Amino acid sequence: MTRLMLGRTLERICKGVLLLCLLHFLIMMILYFDVYSQRFDLFSRFNNGRNGSRNNISGAAGSGHHYYYYNLSRPNATLASYLATGEQLVLSIQPETNQTPSPKPLPPCPESPPGLVGRLLIEFSSQMTMERVQKENPNVTEGGRYTPPDCRPRWKVAIIIPFRHRENHLKYWLHYLHPILRRQRIDYGIYIINQLGEDTFNRAKLLNVGYTEALKDAEYDCFIFSDVDLIPMDDRNLYHCYDQPRHFAIAMDKFGFRLPYAGYFGGVSGLSKKQFLKINGFPNEYWGWGGEDDDIYNRITLNGMKVSRPDVRIGRYRMIKHERDKHNEPNPQRFNKIQNTKNTMKKDGISSLTYKLVQVKRYPLYTNISVEIGKPPPRPIKG
Repeated sequence: MTRLMLGRTLERICKGVLLLCLLHFLIMMILYFDVYSQRFDLFSRFNNGRNGSRNNISGAAGSGHHYYYYNLSRPNATLASYLATGEQLVLSIQPETNQTPSPKPLPPCPESPPGLVGRLLIEFSSQMTMERVQKENPNVTEGGRYTPPDCRPRWKVAIIIPFRHRENHLKYWLHYLHPILRRQRIDYGIYIINQLGEDTFNRAKLLNVGYTEALKDAEYDCFIFSDVDLIPMDDRNLYHCYDQPRHFAIAMDKFGFRLPYAGYFGGVSGLSKKQFLKINGFPNEYWGWGGEDDDIYNRITLNGMKVSRPDVRIGRYRMIKHERDKHNEPNPQRFNKIQNTKNTMKKDGISSLTYKLVQVKRYPLYTNISVEIGKPPPRPIKG
């Protein structure tokens, strides 16, 4: 009995040893064929490389493509392992032409641009020429257009200036405003609306013309209306639109750097396209000096909006001194018209604007738009 059990034990041990030997043999065979396949793969790739290069010479001339091959028959073979050995093996057909990667979208421009200076020294004693201003602003393109190269502004701004016989003032305005606007990261265009002839000046109607003509030039959504003789003294007074209509020139030197009265909206103001249309633009019937800015203020408040203003320390302006223009005498009817804004604003405005466009000329620093806007109606004879 004991011998029988011993014999069975030895038999089991022998079978185990045999199985281990068989397993060892199988492992050795797998390793052998794996090494052999690597050597064969290297040889085949060498031949394919030579044949492929020949095919590429003839095929590339007709198809414009290069063909590369690699062998992934081995379970652990990867593209990275082949590239690491310096072999040019790619599993795709790639065109010869270089494809330019699409540019990354620009980030939004910061609400507080980092390059602002703050308080500025404004003086008009030095002689100014257009050549000098043009050299100072090489990045401004034809027509007085500029777009920040490094960010995406929230607004596209048209700056509109009513104009007649103020060439010297315009030089100073461009000299100071172009650098300010560029530091503010504003996407803008400058439009000079020139009233032809010597009939009575009409500031508000020219501003309506500027709004209309600027929209023919670009898809502006913000409009800044500025007199040509007013220069901001602080570049933190940002020339873009706000949630409410904006009055920029709240502290002029001629008023002792104070707001002359609560409803004052003159000098420099800004409205978005939506705000401008809501008030039917500006009145067309204020011929001569005064009254139109008060009418605009009334239109804003009557349509449920409020005027926003910068801090008085930032909204300071210096005016270029000059004599009153000829044919721009004070309008004696302005006070009566201001009192009737509620009755006239729906029929007198951008919806009733008429004018004759004579010329549009793009200069390096601005776009000049010359128009004929008609004459004032004859005044009633006092009985």
